Amino acid sequence: MPRISRRTALTLTAGALTAVAVTPEATAAAADAVTPGRPDTHWLNPVVRCDLLTQVTPRHNWLVTAVAIRYAAPIDTRGGVIPPSAFHVTATVAGRTTARTVTRVYPNTAAEVDDRADPGRPGDHLIIELDPADANARAAGATDPLPLDRAYAVRQVADVTAGGSGPVLAAHPFTIRNDGVRTPVVDGFSAGSFTDSTGFELDFRFHQPAGYVRRPGAGTRYPLVVTLHGGGEVADNNMTQITGNRIAVTFAKPERQRRNPAFVLAPQIPLPRPMDGPDGTDWTDAKVQGALVELIDAVADGYPVDADRLYLVGLSSGARGILDLLPKQPRRYAAAVATAGWGDPSVMDRITHVPLWTDHSVDDATVPYKDGRFGKPGTWTLMNALEDAGAKVTRGEWGNDLPKAQFEAHSRALLRRARRTGSHVLFTSYPAGTTPVNPHLAWAQTYENDVLIDWLFAQSR
Repeated sequence: MPRISRRTALTLTAGALTAVAVTPEATAAAADAVTPGRPDTHWLNPVVRCDLLTQVTPRHNWLVTAVAIRYAAPIDTRGGVIPPSAFHVTATVAGRTTARTVTRVYPNTAAEVDDRADPGRPGDHLIIELDPADANARAAGATDPLPLDRAYAVRQVADVTAGGSGPVLAAHPFTIRNDGVRTPVVDGFSAGSFTDSTGFELDFRFHQPAGYVRRPGAGTRYPLVVTLHGGGEVADNNMTQITGNRIAVTFAKPERQRRNPAFVLAPQIPLPRPMDGPDGTDWTDAKVQGALVELIDAVADGYPVDADRLYLVGLSSGARGILDLLPKQPRRYAAAVATAGWGDPSVMDRITHVPLWTDHSVDDATVPYKDGRFGKPGTWTLMNALEDAGAKVTRGEWGNDLPKAQFEAHSRALLRRARRTGSHVLFTSYPAGTTPVNPHLAWAQTYENDVLIDWLFAQSR
C-alpha cells in the first residue's frame, strides 16, 4: 500500500490551507487508517475566512467582542451547546500576546453576534464571543485603530459534537488567524472630506438611510443628525469620531434607522488641533466652525434633507461647540443634545426657544458641573442662565449606573413633567459616584437612552 512519504505541514492563516500536495493514493490510505468505530468526520471542514467582530461600546469605546469563522460546510450541533473551553483565543496587541476569554460559541448563518439567550442557528459560520472586559479587548489605542489583521489566533482544542453522533468539528493542531476586522454599523459609514471656501479641510463620515440608497430619486426627505465628537477624538484618521465614543453609531444602527431613518454626519477635527477659539477649544475655533457650517449647508443642499429636522448632538468639547453654535444660528436647528459641556451664559437668551436636552455628572472633574472650563461655566450654570432668560427648564437627577430600564423610566417621567408644564428644555444630573469608568463620561447611557432619542426625532422646527 502506498504511504505518504513525508508529514504534511499545515498552517491555517486567514482560512487559506497551505499543504504538500496529497495524491489520490495517499487519500485512500488515510481513509483506510480511520480509527475503528469513529466516523470519518475527523477530516477538517475547510475554513473559508476568519474575521474579528468589533463593537463601539458606550463605556469602553471600540472593542473586539467576537471572532467569526466561516467554514465551507454548514455546522449543525442539533441543539447541543458548544463549551467555550473547546477554543483557545490569543490576541497580539501592541507587541504583547495574551489570551482572550471565550464566553460563548455557536454556529450562525452570518458573521454576526446573536444577543439572544439561546444564540445561533445551523449555518456556515462559527461565532466565538469574547469577554469585553478583557484588558486586551481594545480595537484602538489612544486615538488610532490598532493593526489587527492576523493579530488574533484561534485554536480548536476539543471536538464539537452533536449528541452521540460524533464530531461536527474535530479538534486539530492548526492555528486560524483572522483575515480582517468587521465593525457592524461603523462599516456602513462612507468616508469623505470637505474643503470650505477658505481652503480649510474637514474629514467626515456619512451614513445614508437605506430608503434613500435604494431610491435616491424618490423625493423622500430625511432628518440630518450632526454629531460633534469630544477633544479626545481630534485626529487625522477619519475613524475615531465614530469609534471613540458611542454617538454617531447610535443614530445609524439598524433598529434606530428602521424607526427613524436619517442621514448621520460625523465630521472630525484634524491635527495639529486648532485651538484658536475664544476659550481654547476645538469646535469654537473660527476655522473649524466656519468649515462645519459650510459642510452642513453642503450636505443639506446636496441630499434630500428635511430642513425642519436638523439636529445637533455632541459630548464634552462637542457639547461646547453646540452651545456656541446654537446662539449664532438660533433658527437653524430643530433640537440639540449636549452632554458634559460648557459655554457662555450671556448668550443663553438667544436659544430659549430651542428644544434642548443636556446632561452632566455632578462630580465631573474634567469639565466641572458648575464651573466648566476656560472661564466658561458648566451645564448647571448654563441651565440656570437659560431659565433666567425665560425658558422653562425641567430638571431630574438619578444614577448613571442604573439598569437601562430604570434609567429610561426616570427619563420618561422627566419628559412627562416637561410636557405637563410646556417645557422643551430638559436637564439630567448624575449624582457623584454613579457615572461608570470616569465621572466625565456622562454619556455612558445618553445615546443608549431610547426615550431621549425618540424625543429628539419628535422635534421639528
